[in-house]
This record gives sequence, C-alpha cells and structure tokens, in this order.
Amino acid sequence: MTTIQANLQLVRDRMARACDRSGRDVNEITLLAVSKTFGPEAVIEALGAGQSAFGENYVQEGVEKVLAVRGLLPPGAAPVVWHCIGPLQSNKTRLVASHFDWVQSVDRLKVAQRLSEQRPAGLPPLQVCIQVNADGGASKSGVSPQDLPGLAEMVAGLPGLRLRGLMSIPDPVEGEEAQRAVFLRVRDLFEALRARGHDLDTLSMGMSDDLEPAIAAGSTLVRVGRAIFGSRG
Repeated sequence: MTTIQANLQLVRDRMARACDRSGRDVNEITLLAVSKTFGPEAVIEALGAGQSAFGENYVQEGVEKVLAVRGLLPPGAAPVVWHCIGPLQSNKTRLVASHFDWVQSVDRLKVAQRLSEQRPAGLPPLQVCIQVNADGGASKSGVSPQDLPGLAEMVAGLPGLRLRGLMSIPDPVEGEEAQRAVFLRVRDLFEALRARGHDLDTLSMGMSDDLEPAIAAGSTLVRVGRAIFGSRG
C-alpha cells in the first residue's frame, strides 16, 4: 500500500467515526482530495485507491493537471471529477468553464456571469457553490451573509450553471465546539436558501484539521489535502 493509499484510508476512517458520533451515513459525504502543488502521478495514485474527486486552487496548474491526468488514464477508465476551489479572477473564468466540472468559490455575480457565458455548449452545466464568509473573518473571499440571498437568486438563474450549495473556509478557531459553531452558521444559511425554494444539496465545509466538527454540523463534502498527500514544500 502506498502512502497516499494509506492516508486515504485513514481519512475515510476519520469520516466514518465522525458520522457514527453524529448519527449520519458516511455515504452521504463526498471526500474531495485537494491535489494542489502535487503532480499528476499523485492523482493517479489516489485514483488507484478509489478516489475520484479532486480539488485544485490554482487555475493554470489545475488545467495542466486535468489534461495530464486525462492523458495518463487507460481507455474506459471512470471519469475524474475536478473542482476549482480557489479564489477565481475574472480573467481565468474561461479556463475554468472549459476544463472543470465544479466551481466552489463563486462569490460575486461578475464571475458567475462569465462562467455561464463561457461554459462550452457541449458540456453539462457547471456545478457551482457560492463561497460565503460566514464568520466575518479577515479573508476577503466569500460573499457576506446579508448579500448571499440576492447573489444566490441571480446565480441560480444563469444558463450553463447549476447552483448546488455553499462553501466556506472559516478562520481557524480553537476547539471542536467553537469550530462546530462556525460551521452551524453556514448550515443555517444553507437551510435558509433551501427554505426560499433553492434546490441545494451540497454543503462544502471542513478540511484536514476540522473535518469532524464540520461533519457534525452537516457538511456533505470535506476538502482534504495535507492529510492525504502530505505537507506541501
């Protein structure tokens, strides 16, 4: 067993234990392997261990990896699902619209409009999460909670996109209870959008250090990099 395979198993075990404690079904939670700064070979290794969804923060690196992995896969291999999870500049939207399956970091209408206009007609709709800054942290990424309903309404109406849910990266806090409290704020925003009629199913919360409290708070997708691939140089 390779290190990546062993690490994936450890992460899956953590997810299963967190679900047991929360009375949840682990099959309802997607594990997104964040492969930024690691090469295509690491992705192929993870694919061999049954991992199928990968997240990239940097657009250019991500596109190069999407193409490289596609060239390394044998004919008939199961498709890889690629998520763009990093801050997205307007001048990079065409690359993302053309090569990724998901974008989790939409936080303003201009970016969503460009993704909609630039999604190639032959591809299925781009799956989209709105990034929300639920804790008012110093990070400038993420729409504010008060502006979220209006943005969700506009994004949901754009052709070529399908609004799936919310993503959040709260500032670090000490202790699982404090972490869970922040994630619960995001879940409340998610449920409020559902109550307004939005058909949402994805709540992207939790990373290597805080996936347990995120799962306890209702996360349906955890984004894990270091615990799978190791520390970045």
